[in-house]
Formats: sequence, C-alpha cells, structure tokens
Amino acid sequence: MNLVMKHHTRPARVLVVGGAGYIGSHMLKRLSQAGCELTTLDNLSGGFAEAVCAGEFVQGDLADRPLLEALMQRGRFDAVMHFASFIQVGESVAQPARYYQNNLVNTLQLLDAMRANGVNRFIFSSTAATFGEPRYVPIDEAHPQQPINPYGRSKRMVEQVLEDYDRAYGLKSVCLRYFNAAGADPEGELGERHEPETHLIPLVLQAASGRRPHVTVYGRDYDTPDGTCIRDYIHVSDLCEAHWLALQSLLGDGPSQAYNLGNGQGFSVQQVIDAAERLTGARIRVLEGPRRAGDPARLVADARLARQRLGWRPRLSELDTIVHSAWRWEQKMAQRPAAEPGSQRIDRPAVGAPAAALSAQGATP
Repeated sequence: MNLVMKHHTRPARVLVVGGAGYIGSHMLKRLSQAGCELTTLDNLSGGFAEAVCAGEFVQGDLADRPLLEALMQRGRFDAVMHFASFIQVGESVAQPARYYQNNLVNTLQLLDAMRANGVNRFIFSSTAATFGEPRYVPIDEAHPQQPINPYGRSKRMVEQVLEDYDRAYGLKSVCLRYFNAAGADPEGELGERHEPETHLIPLVLQAASGRRPHVTVYGRDYDTPDGTCIRDYIHVSDLCEAHWLALQSLLGDGPSQAYNLGNGQGFSVQQVIDAAERLTGARIRVLEGPRRAGDPARLVADARLARQRLGWRPRLSELDTIVHSAWRWEQKMAQRPAAEPGSQRIDRPAVGAPAAALSAQGATP
C-alpha cells in the first residue's frame, strides 16, 4: 500500500537523515515497500553507503546548513526522519562536546532548515536513556526524565526543543524512545554493523562465529533471577513499523507525541547467551567483569501508549526470533573481509546526478 498525503494522491516524500546506519537503513526498506519517495542524507561516519537500499543518497553532514537548505528546497519533503545521533554512552562522557555538537546543535540546524522551507513533520529517534536511573519498571512515558550522561541529556534536550518548536512554530514531531534495538532484517539483506560494537546480541554472536574471542558479562550479583542485568529487546523491524505508524499519524495531521518502544518484557544477559548457544550450536567463551557504573538491574518499557494511539503491535518480539535474525546476518558478515564505515561502494544506481551535485565535501567524522 502506498502512503499518500491527506487530501493528496502522490506518495509521501521523506528525507531520512542517518539512513546508512543500522536502524535508518531498515527504515528505508520499510518506506520503499510503502512506495515513498526517499532521500537519504548521511556523512558515513558510522554508516555504510551500500546499506542505503532505496531512493537517492546524498553524502553530507547536518552541520552543513547550505546543503540542508538546498536539499529542502529541491526535495519538497513532507516529513523528515532523524537517525543521525551519536549513541555511545561511554564516549559521550569522555567527549561531551562531540555529542552536544552532533546530537543537539546539528539537529537544531536541521530543524531550522525545515522551518525555513515549510517542512513541519519530524520523527526523532530518541532513547530510554532520557529517563536516567529507573524509579520503577516497566517505564512509561510519565516516568521522570533525569538523564545521567551527555548522550541521554543531548537526546532529552532535542525532545525539549521539539516541544517548544511545536508550540511556537507548529512543527509537529513524534519522539520514539527505544529501549534496546536488536535483530536484523528477516530477509537477511540488512543488519547491525557498528564499529566499535557495544550492543550485547551482536557481541555474543560475534563470539559464536569466531570474529571475537569472548564476551564479557559485567556483574552477576544483580537483583534478578540469574544475577545478570535484564533489558527489553525490540526487533529493528518492529521499531521501523512504529516509525511507519508515526509517519502516518503526522501525515494525517496527528499531534506531537513521545512514545516508549519495547516488548514490555525483559531478557537477562545470561538468557541472551543461552539463546545464542542454543541457536548457533557454538560454545561461547564468557569472561566475568565487574559491574559498570550506571547499569540498573532492569530496564523494561511500558509501550501501551504506542499500542493504544498508533496501533503498534510488535510481531518479532521473541528472543529466539531476534537472535536468529541477527545470527543470519552475523554469518554473512563473518564471511566477508572487514571494512571501515563509509568505505563500501553502492552496488546499485542510487546516487543520481542531483545528489552528486549536492554531496558535501569533507563531511565531519
């Protein structure tokens, strides 16, 4: 089914910022299947050009305001989706300036370019890190937001900016707060490729495939059934479905809103390791490490609001389903030579002449 604008018959035109990354590339596939007209903007600092699986690709940076203006004027976008934040908590503590510049200042550049060109619908990839230490679980949208690191604070600041921009300028937005994105495209075409990798499921599966010598468990003395931390894992395709429904809401003149996205159930670190060993048949070497500062025992989402207002229903929520899809992708990655982000060629005619003319030079890393 093609998504069309309210009172219009043409497909929606969507700018996907960060579409060469993990979640952004999966979103491009979902939007392409719906018949949207797509443009991706990505500086390839953490993404891969070959992951831009649909539409036009522009290599450039959010800090480049003239590029943003040119894109907005030429693209006549109906909505913008933002997947271009830096996401490493530890790095944000060591390099807060980098995170505030990219996640906050560059997002302001994008929002102001949108305003200047009449684009007033925005979907923001946010995070459960805006909540900080949980006061209760599962965490609903009413939970106090007191982030404890620059990464979480930068995301919360953007959410606050969006609230102000709605009131002052009528720029409508949906903020989607992920808990733990996981898994890979069920058809095996896309997957997770962070460098460095910090997410548990790919780390465990890299240990299973032999690309990594071991995986480390940080703490076994938490107040959980097996002593390891419990997290709420949500399949990347289910996340994309929530973005799709959010886009439909905004294009139908729906209000601004923030939603928590998760399964509503948690799986422990040990459960993930056990599932990986069972599904791969590999014996995974596990090292024991101390607790990490700021790691709560449980992080689980209450996603009832997204279910009620968007009609969102996760379909791939079982741990085995998530791990199996990620293992299929890891097997593919284990068979190919290592490559740096941004180094891949595009194996399809995705970069048209207009995009090439707009490509930014010297994009920031």
